[in-house]
Amino acid sequence: MVCIVLAAGYATRLYPLTENFPKPLLEVQGISILDRLVDDLDKCKKITKYVIVSNHRYIEHFNSWQKNKKLSAPVVILDDGSVSNETRLGAVKDVYFAIESEKIDEDVIVIAGDNVLDFSLNKLVGYYGEKGSTCIMRYFEESEEKLRKCGVVKVSEQDEVLEMKEKPQKPESHWCVPPFYIYAKNDVPMVKKGIDEGCGTDAPGSFIAWLCTETRVYAMEMPGSRFDIGNLESYERAQKEYTGIIK
Repeated sequence: MVCIVLAAGYATRLYPLTENFPKPLLEVQGISILDRLVDDLDKCKKITKYVIVSNHRYIEHFNSWQKNKKLSAPVVILDDGSVSNETRLGAVKDVYFAIESEKIDEDVIVIAGDNVLDFSLNKLVGYYGEKGSTCIMRYFEESEEKLRKCGVVKVSEQDEVLEMKEKPQKPESHWCVPPFYIYAKNDVPMVKKGIDEGCGTDAPGSFIAWLCTETRVYAMEMPGSRFDIGNLESYERAQKEYTGIIK
């Protein structure tokens, strides 16, 4: 399984912290967001390669990080060529860029490099092993205002995704989807098809919203909580409240 880390955003809502520095390398209680994610995932020993997709503006920060990083699998840093928030490729195109650049032909776990979790992503890997089909996560979100800013799913009693919509104005459920996905090997080539057929490319969940109309996708209930580092307020909250992974 290849791990693709989406780290090419510009995090304008975190300025001035991220004006010249990538959000995934911001530290939460002394450890970077990226380190927390990959160090946890590395424990499952199923990852064959880590692919970090950066933009051109921040690429050297990730190159420096890589020099001092030791994981159980190789780490590749990719530059998607964008230089500003206005010229960014978008998350789905960055995933496709990684797949094409590295000729990926195996299962893929896609993770956003700006979330801190209090549970292990290895639980999602285990869930995928049980289902054998593309998997996502879901958590109950009470606030309709927040639901309108994320991916929302309807699921069956067997966890199968019946429908997913990105940023719906009228959410049809309270199941919100965080940006962590496992694409089954057979679905990896579908990323190009989804883009060609007009699926959204800015939000990473847009591909899943399209894919669940083509094939079976399952949604595991998230076994904990997360800190989505989106602005200065959420970053400060994580610094104060995050207590690490609950085992």
